[in-house]
Amino acid sequence: MSKKRLLIIDDDPRNIFALVNTLRAKSYDCLSCLSAEEALKLLQTDEIIDAILIDMMMPEMDGYDAIPLIKKIPLREDTLIIAVTAQAMVGDKEKCLEAGADDYISKPIDVDKLLEALSKI
Repeated sequence: MSKKRLLIIDDDPRNIFALVNTLRAKSYDCLSCLSAEEALKLLQTDEIIDAILIDMMMPEMDGYDAIPLIKKIPLREDTLIIAVTAQAMVGDKEKCLEAGADDYISKPIDVDKLLEALSKI
């Protein structure tokens, strides 16, 4: 069984570093982008991506704007997208799901919850 490849989109390199180390320890292969724009360029290539973890609060283009654009890319409309947000306010989960995310994880990330979300790929 080949490793599942994840794309982590977050404007904070420390968040990426922590997630990559955690997920690699769980046998996931990880790519990362520091902006939604960079991620959109990557996702328009034929790079194999099994799931996307996207930070919802980023400068320039946030996750709420990026997710619908990702879903419009041919070959990416069925890619699992997990919204990651520090804004764990009432209604945030619904807002993320309305934007097109398949699941939602709040920061600080509960690794067990994240792995459960990733078990769908």
